[in-house]
Amino acid sequence: MAKIVSLPEAVAELVRDGDVVALEGFTHLIPFAAGHEIIRQARRDLTLVRMTPDLIYDQLIGAGCAAKLVFSWGGNPGVGSLHRMRDALKNEWPMPLEIEEHSHAGMANRYVAGASGVPFAILRGYAGTDLPLHTPTISSVTCPFTGEQLAAVAALNPDVTVVHAQRADRAGNVQLWGITGIQKEAVLAAKRSLVTVEEIVDELTPVPGAVVLPSWVVDRVATAPKGAAPSYAHGYYDRDNAAYRKWDAISRDRASFTSWLEELKGSAA
Repeated sequence: MAKIVSLPEAVAELVRDGDVVALEGFTHLIPFAAGHEIIRQARRDLTLVRMTPDLIYDQLIGAGCAAKLVFSWGGNPGVGSLHRMRDALKNEWPMPLEIEEHSHAGMANRYVAGASGVPFAILRGYAGTDLPLHTPTISSVTCPFTGEQLAAVAALNPDVTVVHAQRADRAGNVQLWGITGIQKEAVLAAKRSLVTVEEIVDELTPVPGAVVLPSWVVDRVATAPKGAAPSYAHGYYDRDNAAYRKWDAISRDRASFTSWLEELKGSAA
């Protein structure tokens, strides 16, 4: 059952050195506040999992939290490259970074398999790519009914999944809406889960298209107003496009990034 705690307490309880950690959220509801708290608590040797690693994973990689990245696309949306990720891959700064690359469909199916309690998922995908030659979690199977050759991807069960949502009630039931991506499946696939929310309310009133994560599938809930900024939270605040452009300049240079990192570490969650 979900327990409502502070964000520093939640990260301290759930995220451990060496964990496989997924911070999911597609376009909006990206859990920046939780990622920043992981940096402040100096977690190390993490395998970071995300369908679209963007600024928050660039920051975690640059802070030395990551040993491996499992992903399906990486970049600064609408701007360009992730320079801390590139520096880690090319120059091993601040430490070497191993990568495991998938397609979006492959990653989504891996979460679904993990949430479903099955060892792998099948899909029509990866044809014409060399990813199966380089990625041990991609294979193939023959359909026993049609004889068709299909791609197979290993189930993904993170040690911890972290997502952001609009709100939770006082019992720890969580409600999110808008572009919900793969958050539900990522939470259900995980051994432990943390949801940061914009607010705690007395009652979760119905919202069209909303997803509700019941309290028994969530371990910790933490209030984090504007916890998805500079991404957006549908119905609460807009995306800060200027911050995404500004990050490009900050992340290009190790000195400017280090200054940003020291400022972050000195701030409170």
